Amino acid sequence: MGGPGLIEDYALLSDQRGSALVRRDGSIDWLCLPRFDSSAPFARLLGTAEHGFWQLAPATLSGAASAPVPVRRYRGDTMVLETEWVTETGTALVTDFMAPGNEAPQVVRIVTGLQGETPMRTLLRARPEYGRDLPRLDRVDDRCVAVDLGQDGTGRLWAQATVPLQADGGDLHAAFTVTEGETVALTLAWWEGADSPPPQPAFDAMLKATLDHWSEWSDRCTYTGPNREAVVRSLLTLAALIYTPTGAMVAAATTSLPEEILGFRQWDYRYTWLRDSALAFAALLRCGYRREALAWIDWMVRACAGTPGRRQIMYRIDGVPDLLEEVLPHLPGYEGSAPVRIGNGAAGQLQLDVYGELADFLYWVALACPEEASRIAALVVELGTELEPLWDQPDMGIWEIRGPRRHFTHSKVMAWTTFDRAVKMIERGWTTGPLERWRVLRETIHQEVCEKGYDPERNTFTQYYGGTALDASLLHAMLADGFLPADDKRVIGTIEAIQRALGTDSGLLLRYPTEGEHVGVDGLPGDESHFLICTGWLSRALARIGRTDEAHAVYERLLSLRNDVGLLAEEYDPHAGRQLGNFAQAFSHLAVVEAALGARFVLATDERAIVLAADPAGTAS
Repeated sequence: MGGPGLIEDYALLSDQRGSALVRRDGSIDWLCLPRFDSSAPFARLLGTAEHGFWQLAPATLSGAASAPVPVRRYRGDTMVLETEWVTETGTALVTDFMAPGNEAPQVVRIVTGLQGETPMRTLLRARPEYGRDLPRLDRVDDRCVAVDLGQDGTGRLWAQATVPLQADGGDLHAAFTVTEGETVALTLAWWEGADSPPPQPAFDAMLKATLDHWSEWSDRCTYTGPNREAVVRSLLTLAALIYTPTGAMVAAATTSLPEEILGFRQWDYRYTWLRDSALAFAALLRCGYRREALAWIDWMVRACAGTPGRRQIMYRIDGVPDLLEEVLPHLPGYEGSAPVRIGNGAAGQLQLDVYGELADFLYWVALACPEEASRIAALVVELGTELEPLWDQPDMGIWEIRGPRRHFTHSKVMAWTTFDRAVKMIERGWTTGPLERWRVLRETIHQEVCEKGYDPERNTFTQYYGGTALDASLLHAMLADGFLPADDKRVIGTIEAIQRALGTDSGLLLRYPTEGEHVGVDGLPGDESHFLICTGWLSRALARIGRTDEAHAVYERLLSLRNDVGLLAEEYDPHAGRQLGNFAQAFSHLAVVEAALGARFVLATDERAIVLAADPAGTAS
């Protein structure tokens, strides 16, 4: 009953409003209800057992020499987690899920006896305000207890079970045995108001509704290429990060999981980045999820209307722009990696690339949804109008550095993308705008990037104007449709230079050079591990220039890093052989989907040789 497990030990639960992380040993060490960005009453993930968790496992698990080892899986193409425990006396199945659309957001845990007799034990330790407070427990009866969250709004947590619950200080616990065919159910629900528990539907009905919800979602997937199981699991993970009341997507389910153990780089990712979401919903669109893409556009319009003049680069899931960054000093951090932060101070940064990712996404939505083209094209003209007086300024870039602003090459290519898409949409007659002026500006930006962001001696674009360092975001820039053709020597040279400078023996790619104890270009001391979306970009870039065998090998390496239930964190440390950074990470799962969409792997039946056929950049499917 100590600290958290390895990051890859966790599985994600979601009701598309809030989320939970379940460890292999049956402990929920992170829970945010009713929203992704709510204060966590289980925060052992960022501290110790004293900061809250909910364990459900065989009674023989604790301290036994022959402790059972669970086998877990998601049931089919859903977010319902099954963990099978085989003990000396019997076998039991634990089914964990959160019920989308249920009146009261909640975690449901159902124990089913499969064979023999299996003694089980549960301990629920809720500690409101990220493990800071000891709650008051108010008992309704022996199977229903209210957990007072104190300062955390007007809602309460309600623990209910089909077996008696015992209270001990601020903890709830129970011991029971399941035999073959017997079921015990437990639930923890958030309910606004403090007087009575929420309506409690039948547990089997909630399970069926949850399975139906996710199965119906998965059945809408139009992707039929290779690695479909991995692609669908990544698409499901992206869907699990969508806050359906508004259509927004969070970048990850957690805050402050470190990019380097004992390092400084811990950030809160439970918010909606415009860039990340535009890229993710573009991938979802290409896999058949038009409804979700259009819903996110509606959210984006509402959110950005709250910051007229210049949009922020991220917002809360309800569109609120206030993301004040704070440190939680009472939490020691994951494996001692402090500080633990909530909020995000990068929200107000100037990141010029955001305009390009948005414009590109909107352009392809307009192509896929012609009835929406006029409305969407007007949004792209708004982006161009907002960017026009800003594009030539230095910015913080895609990696939202906390050092001095620079003229990042990737940002400038994305600025070019903004005006290119705006010009194309005006030319198609979808909207009106300063066509001739933006044609000239598009060419001006293109020439500037090729002059100031390119090193002719080394035949590579550079991280920023006048610099010598390289940056994996340049791969994303080289994938920008229309900026340069795939056979241009500058594209090939940049890809090769990045492989040499940022590739490692692990087969993975670093984002950019860091400086150890010294402050680097990002304004931060310390190092980080391998940022996984960069490896996905490398696979796509290699496929684009026809290096199909390399592209396939890189993609397979990326897939090999997933945990036993197909999930990825933000980064991977090949030296320690472990995942790092926030989890589950939208960008990393986007990399799995994008690389599959960007290159089609065809398996020859005779020599089993892998042949990749490049997919036209930006083609909507």
